[in-house]
This record gives sequence, structure tokens and C-alpha cells, in this order.
Amino acid sequence: MIRSFLALLDHRKSIRIRIVGSFVLSFLIAFIGSAIITVNSFFDRLGSTLSAIASLLAFIAIFLLVFFMFTRRIVRYMQTLASGLMTIAKGNLKYRVPLSNQDELGVVAQNINYMAEQLHTMMDKERRLEMSKIELITHISHDLRTPLTSIIGYLNLLKNDDYRDLEEHKRFINNAFNKTQQLKKLIDDLFDYTRLTSGDVTLSFQRIDISSLVEQIVNEFEPIAQEHSLAVHKIGAPQALYVQIDVEKFVRALDNLLMNALKFSLKPGEVAIRLAERGEQVVLSIENRGKPITTEQEALLFERFYKAEPSRHDRDMPSGAGLGLSIASHIVELHGSKLKLHHQNGHFSFTIELPKVL
Repeated sequence: MIRSFLALLDHRKSIRIRIVGSFVLSFLIAFIGSAIITVNSFFDRLGSTLSAIASLLAFIAIFLLVFFMFTRRIVRYMQTLASGLMTIAKGNLKYRVPLSNQDELGVVAQNINYMAEQLHTMMDKERRLEMSKIELITHISHDLRTPLTSIIGYLNLLKNDDYRDLEEHKRFINNAFNKTQQLKKLIDDLFDYTRLTSGDVTLSFQRIDISSLVEQIVNEFEPIAQEHSLAVHKIGAPQALYVQIDVEKFVRALDNLLMNALKFSLKPGEVAIRLAERGEQVVLSIENRGKPITTEQEALLFERFYKAEPSRHDRDMPSGAGLGLSIASHIVELHGSKLKLHHQNGHFSFTIELPKVL
């Protein structure tokens, strides 16, 4: 019988069963122990009243002692959990309480560790967000200050009539104007990026022939490409291919991808926009050949503010904030797709897949 009770006290059993078992077994042991003490000849000489009192006190003492012995493991583990909670509450979110029990207290310990893990994750996320804000301010301050400093310099020269002739006067004005356009683009990129990443954007989808849209984009982009010794052309899908897109946002994404290809293509060279059908999907790829990059650089291309070195260090292209590919990636994701990069030996292919509609 005692063995059966001891089995109930196994640490893998329910804590309620263990406590009840400890109580019953302690009661039995105390009862037997008090009975033995009562029949002792010494207590018989004390009289019936004192014998009864001694028996009761012996029962209580033995019961408390045995019950404590059987439940001290539970009490000790509860103290461990309480100590662990205090450690976590003091800020040590990496601390984990030991999972030595498989009963209700073990479940409590698992929940404590889960809580600590979630708090640690939340704190890390908040820390990353704070660092991200600081990084955002730092990059934007630097990117905005550069063209602004140039504008102020040119305006000071014009204000003080510090130019040789009318030709230089026009050049200063033209340079200042170009810097204002660069400044406007930086601000527009920042505005678009913050809207796209904050979720404060609503897309207006419409059914459109993407083949005709790409043809129009190629025609508009061709003069810019020719100025930089590049040819741009469309490949494949002469027939109509219909998709559901927000035209304004999607054109912005394609424009960013084309400008990226323009900056980083080997010159002279070519940029191709390839359209194809793949089952129920329309596959659009923008391809160009540039300077090979490492795997680490590939992983960073869609990160905000990341800037690679332009091909041949082309200084004629306006410097951006490093948000172009990140903006394009977010726009594509809002369309339910993903902007993918395939790079091999300097051949770059940015691919977008969209569901085909009738």
C-alpha cells in the first residue's frame, strides 16, 4: 500500500495527485506513529487525559514532519520559479527557469520561459526600431545636406556676382537647378518609402495590358538610355497580357529598376525588359550586364540606404538615397509578388511574377 502511495508521489505525476497522496500518506504515518506512542507504558502512567493530549501532539508533529518531507520538492521548485521570475523582472530576459518537473509546475515554468522569450524578442525589436530611426535620420541628413550645400554655394556665387561671364552665370543656375531636382527626388523617395513601409498606402488595381505598358515605358526611357550609351528594348510577348496592378505604383517600381540598371550597366551596353507567360503567371524581367558583385552584396541590394559603386564611377548620374530597389521591392510585395534577383558573372536579372487575368 505504501509503495502505491509512493508511486503517486513520482515527480512526473500531476501535482494535485502528489499533494493529495502526500497528505494521505502523512496522515496514515502520523496515525500509526501516534498510536504506537500512545500505547507506550510511559504515557499509560500519565493518565488518560495526558495520554490523549500526547497522542494528539504526536500525531500533529509526525504529520507535519512527514508532509513537509514529501512536499519539500514542490516547495523548493516553487521557490525556484519565484526566484526565476524576480530575475526576469529585474531585466535579465535571457534567463530561463529549469524545466525539472513535468506536472502543472512544469507547465508554469514553460510559460515563464515563453514569456521571457517573447519579452526578449519584443525588446530586441524595439531596439532595432530605435536604431533604425537613428540610421534613417543619419542617412537622410547626409543625403539631403550634400545637394543643399551645393545649391547654397551656387546661390552665394550668383548673389555676389562672382562669375566671369553670362555663360558661367547660366552654368551656375543650371547646376543649382539640377541639385534642386536631385533634392526633390531624395525627398520623394523618402516620402514614398515611409508610406510603403508604414502601411499607409492604398492601391487602386485595374486590369491592364502589361505588354503595352512595357512598350510605352521602353519608348519613354530610350532617350535617357541613349545619353548614357545604352540601348533598351523589350523582348517577347507581342500579344496582349492582362494583369491586375496599380499602374502608378507599378510604373514607379519599373522606373526604379530601370534607373538602377542604367546606373550600374557596363557602357556601352543594353538593358532588356523580358515578358513571358509561365502557366497562369506573367513573368517580367529587367536584365542588364554590369560589374559582378559578391553574395554578401546581393543580400544587401534590397536593404534601404545600401549603395553599390556605379559602373566606371559614373558621376553624370545623380546620386540617390539608396532607396530605389527597396521601394520597388515593397511595391511588388503590395501586389502579392516578390522581387527576385538572379545574378551570375555580372548578368543581373530582376524578376516579377504576376497572376494573369482574362
